[in-house]
Amino acid sequence: MYKIAAIGDKDSVYGFASIGLSVFPEEDAAGASRVLRHLAENGYAVIYITEQLASQLGAELQHYREQTLPAVIPIPGIRGNNGMGMKNVSKTVEQAVGSDILPD
Repeated sequence: MYKIAAIGDKDSVYGFASIGLSVFPEEDAAGASRVLRHLAENGYAVIYITEQLASQLGAELQHYREQTLPAVIPIPGIRGNNGMGMKNVSKTVEQAVGSDILPD
């Protein structure tokens, strides 16, 4: 059975534990990178990561986008939204249908 995890600052991810996700509080990119690699190698199919950390892991996240699993999904954190999640959705839709269908 696949597992689901959340990586980010503790205030942003601890709520995910209440719905059964594994939570990994990390404040810096180096720690988040180590955790991400560990989760990817150990059966996690979905990994949520705060947009703040995801924006610091560009090349590493690109590596996972090219693989089937795990799905690494940026989410807004307690400090807000930088738009990274919507940009990824827009890019995926554009690749799937051949044009961007979301308004700017």
